[in-house]
Amino acid sequence: MNTGLKDRVAIVAASSSGLGRAVAEGLAAEGAHLALCSRDQARIGAVAEAIRAQHGVRVLARALDVTDPAAVEGFVAAVEAEFGRLDICVTNAGGPPAKSFASTTAEEWLQAVHLNLLSHVSFARHALPRMQRARWGRFLMISSVSVKQPIDGLILSNTVRGAVPGLTRSLANEYGPFNVLVNNLCPGYTLTDRLQELAKVKALAQGVTAEAAFADWSAATALRRLADPREFADAVVFLASERASYITGQSLVVDGGFSKGVA
Repeated sequence: MNTGLKDRVAIVAASSSGLGRAVAEGLAAEGAHLALCSRDQARIGAVAEAIRAQHGVRVLARALDVTDPAAVEGFVAAVEAEFGRLDICVTNAGGPPAKSFASTTAEEWLQAVHLNLLSHVSFARHALPRMQRARWGRFLMISSVSVKQPIDGLILSNTVRGAVPGLTRSLANEYGPFNVLVNNLCPGYTLTDRLQELAKVKALAQGVTAEAAFADWSAATALRRLADPREFADAVVFLASERASYITGQSLVVDGGFSKGVA
């Protein structure tokens, strides 16, 4: 399948590991040039070098705190200066702490809003006008399956990320006339460092082993297994591609059948 991604330019946020890195590698395999960011310059630099060596694409790598709107503005401007264009923006951030409502603080709620909602808004503010001028773009947000089915013990993620589908629909309607597609991807239980952390929290809370936590999550899916990050990345690559030219405003769940809703 010809994805039409060769020589496109894509931002992938939080791409030093996990889902973000898998997405970056998936886009690079299709010939897209990349602008990568994470908090750690050494880690993101190493990822960039590995992708350059394997795929032969251009890669810009910068340390960035996605909760800093001014830094996001500067990064997007640097991408345009480096490549002369911006076609795809994949927004992503780590998850907030796993907590019950009673154990959260006011500060943690504010941090979660900045991390898992306003970070998407900051990228949208600066990426979408550039795509609008070019009359082509893909703006893809990564949230969580919790926007479809809340997960026990993840009150911050359930609530704050729950706003992302509304943002997705609204931006899709506003920028659709300019051939800019906006979609939200909702990963389920995927084998990343984040899931390892959640397994430890679940094990401690329930008095079980981390292995038992993984087994419970696997059993809750229709496929009876957890996802490889590359399986999630394939969905992102598809939505970024020319083959998804009539799909916008959607929240696509990539969860192996974990969520049980019909809508």
